[in-house]
Amino acid sequence: MALLPPFIRPTRMTRSARRPVAVLAADGLPADDEVLLDVPDDRLGPALVAAAAGAYAPAAALLAETRERSEWDDRDRYALKLAAFARSRPDWLRDWRAAAPHDPDALLVAAQLAVDRAWPSPGRAELLREVSPLITAAARADDRDPVPWRVALDHARGSRAGHTYFGELWEAAVRRAPHHWGCHVAALRYLASSWHGSHRECFDFADLAAQDAPARSLVRALPARAAFSYLTDRGAAGVERARLDAAADRAIALSALLPADRPRPAAEIRNLLAYVLIRLGRREEALGQFGLIGPYATSFPWDRVSDDGLGLFLELRAEVRAACGTKPDDGPENGRGRRARARGH
Repeated sequence: MALLPPFIRPTRMTRSARRPVAVLAADGLPADDEVLLDVPDDRLGPALVAAAAGAYAPAAALLAETRERSEWDDRDRYALKLAAFARSRPDWLRDWRAAAPHDPDALLVAAQLAVDRAWPSPGRAELLREVSPLITAAARADDRDPVPWRVALDHARGSRAGHTYFGELWEAAVRRAPHHWGCHVAALRYLASSWHGSHRECFDFADLAAQDAPARSLVRALPARAAFSYLTDRGAAGVERARLDAAADRAIALSALLPADRPRPAAEIRNLLAYVLIRLGRREEALGQFGLIGPYATSFPWDRVSDDGLGLFLELRAEVRAACGTKPDDGPENGRGRRARARGH
């Protein structure tokens, strides 16, 4: 096996929007038209509603709260969603930055937005170089915050940075939050892209990170993320079935510890896990995850393998139901779910 770059060697680390009320079928799953895609949680929803009206104060208060409470995984997720919203509705962010040009939270959303805008361009690497000062400003605005370093890790992948530079960014990120989910996913994606799909090395990194993480840390699901990359890479080889099953088992154990009544972050892990279990032929366990997912579908992983992510979610859920001998009360006789359009966030 090739030598692992320094950033993946094992290290010693210190450890009001209303939710939808789904009508459940006999097997406990909500009907297709009750399933929502990327529904925001009760904290993010009001901030998005206010931003749509041009007001930035709720978003500013939300991100300030996550920073004060060191809720880094939530902060990362909210920053991504707010930046995505600002791509089409930028006025509220522009007003925020004008009113508070050195605000750590405004700088974070602006840095994420700049990376998002540069990413689809054929000249991505050049455009990303222009973004570097903004990411640096976001990182310096609050030295405790790991999320700007996650943005920097993504930036490094997009600009094809070398292992040495990426390793320096990685060390800075994990000093601030040793088990930050977003930073670990960013490192895994860098490793996959820089080593041209060397899945064994990706699993080595993911397994080491998961073993070191606390029982309820999202990083425990990192091997499942590596499994997803492997299973969706046509022609990939070199990863034993036992390793794929172990990745799924670890994610199942994490899912059992996450709350069942909150759409985030549990839904993101369970949607990923359901897909991996289906690909591994473990349909009964996949059905169990669909039960825990309830009405909370997420874009990832379904939109990585289909132009109609929600439609694929519903279709595979119906196939799993049929394979396990269950179906909705008024469902189609062949057990295949009908496709539905995404609604809301």
